[in-house]
Amino acid sequence: MERTRPVVLVAGLGDTGILVATRLARTCSVVGVATRPALVSGQELGTRLVDPDRWRRTYLVPFRRFRHLDAVRLVHGRITAVDLDARNATVTCADGTTETVHYDALVVATGVSNGFWRHDRVQDLAAVEAEIVAAGAELGRATTVAVVGGGATGVSVADNLARTQRAEVHLFHSGDEPLPGYHPRVRRWITGHLHRAGVVVHPGHRAAVPDGFVGDSLTHDPVAWSTGQEPFAADVTLWATGRVRPHTGFLPPAVLDPDGFVTVDDHLQVPGHPEVFAVGDVAASDPLRSSARNWGYGVVVANVRTVVGGRRGRLRRYRAAPYRWGSVLGLQADGLTVVQPNGRRFRFSRRIAERLLFGSFVTRYLYGGLRRDPTP
Repeated sequence: MERTRPVVLVAGLGDTGILVATRLARTCSVVGVATRPALVSGQELGTRLVDPDRWRRTYLVPFRRFRHLDAVRLVHGRITAVDLDARNATVTCADGTTETVHYDALVVATGVSNGFWRHDRVQDLAAVEAEIVAAGAELGRATTVAVVGGGATGVSVADNLARTQRAEVHLFHSGDEPLPGYHPRVRRWITGHLHRAGVVVHPGHRAAVPDGFVGDSLTHDPVAWSTGQEPFAADVTLWATGRVRPHTGFLPPAVLDPDGFVTVDDHLQVPGHPEVFAVGDVAASDPLRSSARNWGYGVVVANVRTVVGGRRGRLRRYRAAPYRWGSVLGLQADGLTVVQPNGRRFRFSRRIAERLLFGSFVTRYLYGGLRRDPTP
């Protein structure tokens, strides 16, 4: 008699959730729940706004194109409740119906909301495309743009807008240098790079955020500062202040930290619930919550297999890098610059980045191959 495969429920199919789901589908029955029928990455907002066609090729990919997702049962909707003791999840589907999914293991990869480009609203592809077009068009009409926030997203947007559009771009951040969480070498480098790109950088500016505003839309009113500077008026203001909100409303408070992120141990496992794991921005894995970029998906895949298979082997441990790393500015005309945790950086030429990094490593190795896009 054929042995029944264990059921693994993957909540969230962003970059990390897809990597987990496709690999576990080789040995488990995987159910993936996503609020949109495509990978809609929160990465590289700068290139999304100024070069949406290039961004779409890597970061907006309908699930039907992923060959290895064929083995995953996809549910378009949102998980609204979980009974951790009974191992049941309630899913509200995009068509308004509900279903209950019983699981042997649960992987939470639901991510966070941050600005207008990262959210958990249930959408179809047409709504996703409309958002991308609308934001790019609004910024394209502006002659002055204010970007509030000196993290990777704010820096990427400011640099890309300054280099490709005629707008005067101002970047405001609260510290002495942008890119908090990155190595000091990287922070010094990006400060000089922004100046050379024509970005007007304003350190020491902390915005007085209006009550109830979470930065989820472009604004047009002058920006006030709690640090005492005069308000600044721009045609458009983009907010990238890092006020992330984890998508964990379906989980009981007992498994969350005070900020709402999922509490995990060194195995990315939820204490007290060995069958529940969390990975990516939603997991309180380390002070930088960096398991999305430090091969956390591999740790989760190995440990889920151990747990659902009833093995006695040691669980793998997640090790975080001391500083943030990766691409900051996205793919540019002169290539792709990648910064390392030790502060060093190296650049791929555009040709190598497109063919080897995105074409071979990401598309073939990480995603397991993509079907051709049937749309023009």
